[in-house]
Order: sequence, then structure tokens, then C-alpha cells
Amino acid sequence: MVSILSLLLLMLTMSPPLPCSPTSQNTLSIGSSLSVEDSDHLLISPQGKFSAGFYPVGKNAYCFAIWFTQPSCYRNSDCTLIWMANRDVPVNGRRSKLSLLKNGNLVLTDAGRSPVWIVTNTASLSSLQLSLYDTGNLVLHDLKGKISWQSFDSPTDTLLPEQNFTKNTQLVSSRSGWNLSTGFYKFYFDNDNVLRLLYDGPEISSVFWPDPGSLPWEEQRSTYNSSRIAILDALGQFSSTDNFTFFSADYGKKLQRRLKLDFDGNFRLYSREEENGSWVVSWQLTSQPCTVHGICGPNSVCSHDHRFGRTCSCIPGHKMANHSDWSYGCERDFSLSCSSSEATFLKLRHVEFYGYDFGFYPNTTFDDCKNKCLQRCDCKGFQFKFIKHDHPSDVPYCFAKTLLLNGQRSPNFQGDLYLRVPKERQLSGDWTVDEFSWDTCSNSTQNAIELGRKYVINHGVWSVKFLLWFTIGAGFFEIFGVILVWALLLKNPQNRGAFSQGYIQAATGFKRFSYAEMKKATRNFKEEIGRGAGGIVYKGKLSDNRVAAIKRLNEAHQGEAEFLAEVSTIGKLNHMNLIDLWGYCADGKHRLLVYEYMEHGSLAENLSTKALDWKKIFEIAVSTAKGLAYLHEECLEWVLHCDVKPQNILLGSDYQPKVSDFGLSRLLSRVKSENSSGFSKLRGTRGYMAPEWIFNLPITSKVDVYSYGIVVLEMVTGKSPATDVQHVDDGQNLEQKTLVSWVREKKSGTAAKGHWVREIIDPVMGNDYEMDKLEILAEVALQCVEEDRDARPTMGQVVEMLLRDENHP
Repeated sequence: MVSILSLLLLMLTMSPPLPCSPTSQNTLSIGSSLSVEDSDHLLISPQGKFSAGFYPVGKNAYCFAIWFTQPSCYRNSDCTLIWMANRDVPVNGRRSKLSLLKNGNLVLTDAGRSPVWIVTNTASLSSLQLSLYDTGNLVLHDLKGKISWQSFDSPTDTLLPEQNFTKNTQLVSSRSGWNLSTGFYKFYFDNDNVLRLLYDGPEISSVFWPDPGSLPWEEQRSTYNSSRIAILDALGQFSSTDNFTFFSADYGKKLQRRLKLDFDGNFRLYSREEENGSWVVSWQLTSQPCTVHGICGPNSVCSHDHRFGRTCSCIPGHKMANHSDWSYGCERDFSLSCSSSEATFLKLRHVEFYGYDFGFYPNTTFDDCKNKCLQRCDCKGFQFKFIKHDHPSDVPYCFAKTLLLNGQRSPNFQGDLYLRVPKERQLSGDWTVDEFSWDTCSNSTQNAIELGRKYVINHGVWSVKFLLWFTIGAGFFEIFGVILVWALLLKNPQNRGAFSQGYIQAATGFKRFSYAEMKKATRNFKEEIGRGAGGIVYKGKLSDNRVAAIKRLNEAHQGEAEFLAEVSTIGKLNHMNLIDLWGYCADGKHRLLVYEYMEHGSLAENLSTKALDWKKIFEIAVSTAKGLAYLHEECLEWVLHCDVKPQNILLGSDYQPKVSDFGLSRLLSRVKSENSSGFSKLRGTRGYMAPEWIFNLPITSKVDVYSYGIVVLEMVTGKSPATDVQHVDDGQNLEQKTLVSWVREKKSGTAAKGHWVREIIDPVMGNDYEMDKLEILAEVALQCVEEDRDARPTMGQVVEMLLRDENHP
């Protein structure tokens, strides 16, 4: 009450604003201005979704910016910014203005002096005005709607729904989480019409996405377009003319969204949850932050741990160049002679530095590699690793380095870095990176931006100063009271647990169970209904009497936060042909997933039984293809199943199939390896695995297509691919053939011309079937199991081929 009275008295004693300075409206007319000194001088969109005004970016430093009004914030707090006019030239906190001049120019002046940002108007001056729309677009236009300038044409680091991203625009990250000036990462259309991410550092620049070691079409990108346009729609789909497309995890909901190039070089889509108003990541470009170039600077190593996040460390013999900013990396604190007799090498295990090789040498020995480095003064060290080929054994490769950039450490990297150091340092020749002193990447020193400005001092009257200080004191007292009450509420462990539980349920959209609840639901894991490489599945009954299938995962290498992030992504996938995830358990080392229970069990249990006639088999094939197509093409990229088989296709009460275990490729400690496959070890089941797994080729969605084809052949023939098909030739000799080769032989046989499908159909089906439908099914399956992955169709194309016949029921 005291604070309110004080504020009223203070307002009465202060001078009113100038008539030409409107407050809290969505339009600025000619001759008007917004002042940095008046916090009410804002433009607010018609429905109140966005605000525009002066935003503090440091001590006595302001930028003219646009931010989300929701979640509610004040301009002096942490608002969600989407655009800034003068991010690199902040203005003074006194006498700075944004003005729409009578000549039609939009000008931002610093302390009443020189302009720091200007939009020169070339359109008609008839009733020109500046308006903030509910799309977040700030537009300079006339009464007829003719646009002279708009903020959507010059984004900073954020793209909003329905905002066109073109060849003339780019997103540039901020410098850090607190320094909002221009950073080192850029998102743009390159000259080859492909979207790219560039690290543009203080000395070195390099493109790091898409994979610079691959050609655009190898990354499923198209260079054959001239429009160069990308857009994010309101439902959460991003699409580009170069074929780069992704969907948010909450695709289909009309939420507030923003696509941002964050200061760490990662590209993330944020959605604002309706329940609690907080922002959540609904898509991100990479889950491996150390693959971003320049993140730790030169002569340093990046490491990622799910418990502590990303960390940086100087390599031995080096120290930080700038103790408040890791992007400057580390500098050498020793001198290195050009003489080969005075140098030795220090082994850094599982450490990789990407790029900047003066040469790479395949099939060379370690000593030859070392000598090549010693012969050049500019050689800083060499990478030595073995790469898998078609040879009987792995081939050794030598990469000699002129610069040590983009360093990262991964236990799965099968190679080492040998750092060139002087012999007199007497360092151990086998000193590992584990012995480094690790520092966090976050900049602990947040230096405020202070502008050296001088302006006229108005001493004012003593009554105004007294009321001002009184108001500030009362405000601090109220804030302290709120904090005290909050602390008392959270002091009770029971309340804190309820608060945490509520937060997790709101963040994920499904329930978190305790391990005790899981034991009770399964009667101490009594009734086993299935098992596989990922874990064992038990039948259980939840407290609300729902029957559930509870999968107890074998591997528990992830921490709770990382496991929750993965499960949250999987839980948000929604398709009628994917098994529903009801909840999860992350209790200590225990990791469990709670699924809906499917009455008829797996497809494997129902094959070669009279329960499945040809119509059900065809419907199961179509529905399964739809579920896999959704995973590959309609949700987060790289959601691959990696273990498509009859045991993972479950049948409900009406025999409608649902694909299960589609998230285990993410949950089982997936780590991107050096061959860009995205997987560190084999996934799948013998007989259903694509050749890519065996020959260590890059893994794409085509591995699921191959497995699907095998499953369809198994449904049609009733024969398992795990065992060879017995065949008697004309000489009455018994041969062993794989299921695929046997079916292909039947198709190519001249005697079976036109009736080849009849010879492969499972006898259990009898004679009551439509030959044309089963022939389509077998033909599509054979296309899916081509050895060459590029010859296989996508799952979306499979659905189209199966449904091409309009008479399909």
C-alpha cells in the first residue's frame, strides 16, 4: 500500500510526456517519437502479442528491439527478444529516441546527437506510419498498406512463423547469452542454393553444416532451385527450396514459436507451452554440441557430458587467450624449434581436430606419419586413425595438421592426436586428455556494456529525490517478502516434490512413474510378454486400472536430464500406427518406458496362422509403412527405427498394427561416429539388417526400408529370413537360398511367368485371395530389399505404391 501511494505521489511531481511521444500503442505516426527515458513509450501489437521499444543490453546501453509480450516480462528483465535494430551500436540511456521524421525517415538517435540507425523512406509521404503487427513484424507503410520497410526483411537471430527467409536475408547469432551483439555463427543460402551454417570467427571461418565432407545430394539437399526461399509455418513445419525440411515435436498445434540461431551455433525451434507459458525446445539441429565449429576456439578440446554439459580445455602447453571468452581459444606458452631432433609428440587419446590438414596419407605407418610432420615447420601435430574399408583389415590414415581447430574428444572416436612439443619440456609421451584441467564453457565473467556518454545533468528538487528513494526501498522490501514466502513454500520436501512432479508432467505431456510404482504394477516384474536387445517387456496394471506394457531398458548410461529429453521427444510423436507412450521411469539407475498394451501381441506371434487372411496382411503392410513414413518424413529428422521386424509390430484388438520400439535407436546412448552414420554400433536383428550395417556405410532411413521389405516378404511367404530357404533343383539336389534370392528366382523363372506370386504365397492363406494385391505387395517388397540403398524407395513412396489402386478397401 505504501509503495502504491509513493508511486502516485512520484507521478504527480514528475513532468508529463511530450505530446509528440505516444505511449503503449501499436502505431507511430509522422512527427512522433519514442523516448528511451520513458518506459511506457512502447509499440504494442493489436492483440498484445509483441512489444517494441528500448531494451537494456548493458549498463547505460539500450537497443531498440521487439520482444514477446508473453511470457510476461518487463523491458528491464529477461524478455524473449526476436529482433534488434542497433545490436552492435547501443544508445545512451538519456535523450535517445526513435523518431519518424516529417520527411518519412525512421531514425534512431543517440543522446540527441548523431543517428546510429536509419531507414530512408522512398515511398509516398501520405499518412506514413510505423506499425507493430501481431505477427511480430514492424512495418513502415502508408494508409493504403504499401510497405516502405519491414523488420521481417532484416532479421537478427530469430525467424518467426510465416516470415520468409530468402537469399537476401541471414540469421546471425548473438555473441553470448548476455552479450547480444553480433556473434560468430551465420545461417544463410549459399551460392549453390543450399542452406548452410557458417562459423565466422575472429581469424578463421568454415562451413560446418551440412557436413562439409559430403556433397549436397548426399545430404538429401537439392541445388537445382533458383528461388531460395524457406519458411516456418504456424503448425511447426520448416520447409526450404533445397529440400531441407523438419517438423517440430509438437507439430500440429497452433502455438507461439520461434526459430533461433543460438549463440552456441546450434539451430533450435522453441515452442511456448500453453499450460505454464514457458519456452521448450521442440526441435534442434544437433544433440552433439561439440560438432559445432569454433565452439572452444583454437588449440582447445571440446567435450560433452550429459551431467555437466559442454566443457572446453586447453591442450597441454597452452593457456586461455581470453579468460572471459572461450571462442578465442588457447595460445601456446612454449617456443617450438623447426629442428626435427628437438621435437617429440604428445599423445591425446580419442581427440580429433577437424580440418586444416596440409595432407592426408592413406595406408601409411605411424613412423612415416611422424616423419612427414617433423619435416615441416608449420606442422602442429598429426591425427592417426584406422578407417574401415572393404579390405580384410582397417586401413591406417595420417592427417598432418597446420592448425589445431574444431577439437573435440569422444570416447567413440577411434583415433588419437599427436601434439608436437619440444623435448626439453620432458612431458610424458602418453599423457592423455583425461589428465587435462577442464573448465566450463560458460562465460562466468559477464562484463556489462558501459557507454562513456556525457549529458546535461538536471538536479531536480529534493522532494522528488526523496520520494524516488523511498519508492525504491519499499519495492525492495516487497520483493524480499515474496522471496521469503517462496522459500518457505519450497522448504517442505513434500511441496518441493509435488512442484517438481508437476513441472516434469507439464514439460513432457505424460506421466513420470517411480520405480516402486513400476514394481507394483508388474507384480515385481512377474509376467514377461517379450524381450529384445533393448530390454524386457512386462505386462502391468497401472493405478488407474489401465493395462500397460512396461519395458525395462538394459542400458542406463544416460543421466536423468538426457533421458528425459529423449523420452520427451519420443512421447510427442503422435501417429495412429505408432505405439502410444504413456510415461516413463527414471529412478536412480532404472530406466523404464510405459506403453499401451496391445491385445493380440506381435505380428511374429500371428504369422502363419489363420487369424491373418490376405486382407489383414495387406492392411498391416500399408499401416506399418504409414507409421515408418511418419517417423522418416513427418517428425524430427533422424528418428530412425533401426530394428523393424515382426516382433516390433504389435496388433491391437482389431489387428490394426502399431510400430513399437521406434525410439530405442535414440535412447540406447546414440553417439555420432566419425563415418557420419550417426550410430556407434550395429542396430537391428540378423536377417532384417540392411547391407549398410555390415559394410559400415552411412546409415539413413533406407535401412528401415530394407527391413520393412523383409518383413513384407515374410508375411507373404510365411518363411523366416533368419533361416535359409530349402530348394530342390532339377537334379534333386538340396540347395540353400536366402528368402530374397528365392523370391527373385521365382519371379524371374520362365515357367512361372505371370503366376510367380502363386508359388511363393504362404499355404496357410489357402486360395481365397486377390492375386493383384499380393503381387503389388511382393513387387514393392523386392524394391525395398535392393542391395543399393539409392534404388530403394522411401517409405512415403511405398505407401503411394501400395495405395495406387483405387479399389483398395
